[in-house]
Amino acid sequence: MPVPWFLLSLALGRSPVVLSLERLVGPQDATHCSPGLSCHLWGSDILCLPGDIMPAPGPVLAPTHLQTELVLRCPKETDCDLCVRVAVHLAVHGHWEEPEDEEKFGGAADPGEEEPRNASLQAQVVLSFQAYPTARCVLLEVQVPAALVQFGQSVGSVVYDCFEAALGSEVRIWSYTQPRYEKELNLTQQLPALPWLNVSADGDNVHLVLNVSEEQHFGLSLYWNQTGPQIITLNHTDLVPCLCIQVWPLEPDSVRTNICPFREDPRAHRNLWRAARLRLLTLQSWLLDAPCSLPAEAALCWRALGGDPCQPLVPPLSWENVTVDKVLEFPLLKGHPNLCVQVNSWKKLQLQECLWADSLGPLKDDVLLLETRDPQDNRSLCALEPSGCTSLPSKASTRAARLGEYLLQDLQSGQCLQLWDDDLGALWACPMDKYIHKRWALVWLACLLFAAALSLILLLKKDHAKAAAGGRAALLLYSADDSGFERLVGALASALCQLPLRVAVDLWSRRELSAQGPVAWFHAQRRQTLQEGGVVVLLFSPGAVALCSEWLQDGVSEPGAHGPHDAFRASLSCVLPDFLQGWAPGRYVGACFDRLLHPDAVPALFRTVPVFTLPSQLPDFLAALQQPRAPRSARLQERAEQVSRALQPALDSYFHSPGTPAPGRGVGAGAGDGT
Repeated sequence: MPVPWFLLSLALGRSPVVLSLERLVGPQDATHCSPGLSCHLWGSDILCLPGDIMPAPGPVLAPTHLQTELVLRCPKETDCDLCVRVAVHLAVHGHWEEPEDEEKFGGAADPGEEEPRNASLQAQVVLSFQAYPTARCVLLEVQVPAALVQFGQSVGSVVYDCFEAALGSEVRIWSYTQPRYEKELNLTQQLPALPWLNVSADGDNVHLVLNVSEEQHFGLSLYWNQTGPQIITLNHTDLVPCLCIQVWPLEPDSVRTNICPFREDPRAHRNLWRAARLRLLTLQSWLLDAPCSLPAEAALCWRALGGDPCQPLVPPLSWENVTVDKVLEFPLLKGHPNLCVQVNSWKKLQLQECLWADSLGPLKDDVLLLETRDPQDNRSLCALEPSGCTSLPSKASTRAARLGEYLLQDLQSGQCLQLWDDDLGALWACPMDKYIHKRWALVWLACLLFAAALSLILLLKKDHAKAAAGGRAALLLYSADDSGFERLVGALASALCQLPLRVAVDLWSRRELSAQGPVAWFHAQRRQTLQEGGVVVLLFSPGAVALCSEWLQDGVSEPGAHGPHDAFRASLSCVLPDFLQGWAPGRYVGACFDRLLHPDAVPALFRTVPVFTLPSQLPDFLAALQQPRAPRSARLQERAEQVSRALQPALDSYFHSPGTPAPGRGVGAGAGDGT
């Protein structure tokens, strides 16, 4: 493949002005040698058959040293390939044998052989070159005049131009004479690599990032460099359809065996879609992350509040073919939390995500109006409902039909949000809550009065029932520093469950965590918690502070430093954007244990939300976990004492166990400020 000049400069040196590669014009192979020697290329593609070592009949030429140089072979002015030039240095080995008995050689010596030391030496030198996926052998013939023959001394070198190779590949070169009088020389060299492939870490996962053009086809081999029989076990969760196996012996001219056994494996296809993710880049652009290329198509759908299935917006929009890791766009004017993306493969729904919900908040009680236009510019409107698209105005008994008059009025007054528009139609999102208030004002008033009376009764007589009914969701995140700290976290979570809180923690969801992976599990839990108006609790410890500092400095934590179920480390990639963009207040609170960590050790970025020490600040901590704008309960102090009593045995056990930091020896103030 022709190599662009700027990529060669980037791969081979920091400054393209400093590095200059010799250019060879023309596609033909060539050879040249040191002054005084004569040489020519005998064969450019021969079989590599070294044969056995034979005793030398007298002085012979033998390769003593291999030297390589990178050059450019340019069939055209702007079309160049990287090439490896090989120089073989030669020396005279062996000595002349004097005949013990002239009779042994059939009488008197030939006059032309009386002075064998004056004869020239000739040798056939084989160069064997191997660089995946090619292997070649060439034969060079070299002749040294008698004047240069000095036993044990170098007589010069012969140079071959050249072997083509790819940047970043490992090349192996062998050289020997034919017939072979000595052991062959060998040289292994790693060519400079282009920045097409780099390795990055994401928690326990390692990503190989290939930066190639869309038109370029490539193969990737991950191989074991082993000897003898081997049994290699593949984890079933690592199987994907594009995982292939290539086996070959590490020797010249080896035949490579390729198989791709998982192309039709149902497990591999399930793993592929489990690993696939949709990622929103801008308002209109998004892409599909997946381990393999796959046939898929995507379309927008509308998900109404209330759990109804997401309804594809086809028509008026159409299904679009999806290419993995290629940016795609939908012609939207505005985003909306109820807009979702559906991805189908082989006519089956494989993936659905509401990409705009994270940035625009939870689902809204809006109705989607579809406007269609014909060539005569006649327009019609319908409201998308689970039963279909209801024409407006209409006498049907559906919700949108009953409120059709109000919908049309607000559409004309500009109170609806336009999401899409072209020559064939438009999409509008109109809020429904105000229409319901206009239609059912008296009903709502009666309901509010009843709710107020009921709340007053519950407040006076059954405060605990009210608290249970209004329990807020809380997602507890922590760093699994050790087993003792996990038991302490479990005790805190159990104590909080006795309050009007619905607590989620990875300790109680290990099966789902193993099946989904830490990142996917946390992403789903965080989305559900925030959509329900809940709160995410960041429980800081020395290990958590260290992880946060690593992320703030490098954007990645050290792989292998924590267990496979550590959701805190997996969550940082989603938690940090909320803090960086100012979305954390009201959604997050922090906490740490009194004798383990000082609040000032928490990185400054995370102190933009309240950070409480436990159990000394339990009342304030429990108040922060209440529903927003909820009045401070008179029983808050009683509940704080209840949690403190439940937590105390676990605290005593943790701080008195061997290997646990003594009181006052936790991370001090300012130690974790990674900002």
